[in-house]
Order: sequence, then structure tokens, then C-alpha cells
Amino acid sequence: MSVAPPLRALRINAVELLRQPGAVRRIDVVLGDAALAELQLSDPRIGGDVTVAVEAVSSVDGVAVRGDVSVPWTGECRRCLTPMAGVAVAPFDELFQPAERAAAAEATPFEGDQIDLAPIVREYILLELPDGPLCGPDCPGVFPEFGQDADTRDPRWSALDDLRLDEE
Repeated sequence: MSVAPPLRALRINAVELLRQPGAVRRIDVVLGDAALAELQLSDPRIGGDVTVAVEAVSSVDGVAVRGDVSVPWTGECRRCLTPMAGVAVAPFDELFQPAERAAAAEATPFEGDQIDLAPIVREYILLELPDGPLCGPDCPGVFPEFGQDADTRDPRWSALDDLRLDEE
């Protein structure tokens, strides 16, 4: 995989592919900061380089592009504000057709002789980034009065702990 300076790496020569049904073109590219800026992705959740690994296969109907878009992300748990990180992987499966045929087939249109994956890759990235991640399904959150984990007990009530009969 190579680090792509411009977004030219996300362009597919459709004319070349459509001349020969069954032809395959593989795109493995890592989009660094410069490419993300070109995509107008300045989202603070993006935690590193975005990886695009797709395969374009031509057919008599158009060009089918399948693969994955991976984006590392960072954020905070929406309940307890614990720092979190992960990698979101979006499966990519699109059919591209020339603009004059695309509307009838519910395919993604392209004009000219190039398929530009950049707008769709941008969309997949933004849709896959988590809006409000949870550190776990049983996260208790933050106790609002003290700003601590909800499991933290108030020390003023500790004398009552000795009176508890159902201690587990």
C-alpha cells in the first residue's frame, strides 16, 4: 500500500475497464492528512490515515466496485467520558454506470471516462465514524453531582454500609 498525496489514486479509468468485460483493477491506497484535507475531512474523530482497499470489476452493465474503507477513530465514551479509540470498517459495494444509463438502473453515475471514488469514500467515512461510542454496554456513566464514576459511593454514607443485610 502506498500513501496517496493527491486523490488521483481514487480515480478509475472506466473506458479502459468497460472495453473488456471481466477486467479487474485493484486500488489499495492510504489517505494521509493531505488527502483527507482534499476530501474536506477535518473531523476530530478521525484518528489517523484512512485505508481504501477496493476492487473494480467491469461487466456489460458497468463497473462494480467492492471492498472496504477503514478509518481509525478516537473519542470519548458518551456516558463516562473515558477516552476511546477504534477502527471503523465500512464495506464498499457500488455499481457505476455512465450517466445516461445510471438513473434507470439505480447505479452511481459517472461522466466522462473516469470514475471518481473520492465523494463516495468521503461519505462512507463520515457514515461509519461513531457519533456517541460506549466503552461497554454496562457503562454506568458519570455521577453528575461529583463528576466521578457512578459506582463511587459517597463517603458520608459509609456508616450505613455495616447495616446492609443483603451484602453480596
